Amino acid sequence: MALTRDFKETVFARAQSDTKYREALFTEAINAYLAGDTATGKAMLRDLVNATVGFEGLAAEVGAPSKSLHRMLGPSGNPSTENFFGIVSALQKKTRVKLRVTAE
Repeated sequence: MALTRDFKETVFARAQSDTKYREALFTEAINAYLAGDTATGKAMLRDLVNATVGFEGLAAEVGAPSKSLHRMLGPSGNPSTENFFGIVSALQKKTRVKLRVTAE
């Protein structure tokens, strides 16, 4: 099911104005990846990119074409490890969220 424009605008506005929301969105995206739910992780990362750095800005940071980044984070995309961590690194800089991995 495609998201409505109102939902996308709501996510964008909230991410722009709420640091805790950006942190939670980023954290949940990575947690989804770690749990094996890459589709959800990619969708959440896409939302975060759109609400913060934008795909053109991300392309400049990562050194990859924006269309390639769109595909990587698309439903059938499969970013390489290098590209995935490049995206994560760029988002950490832009959002000022530093992620940490802990074992339990």
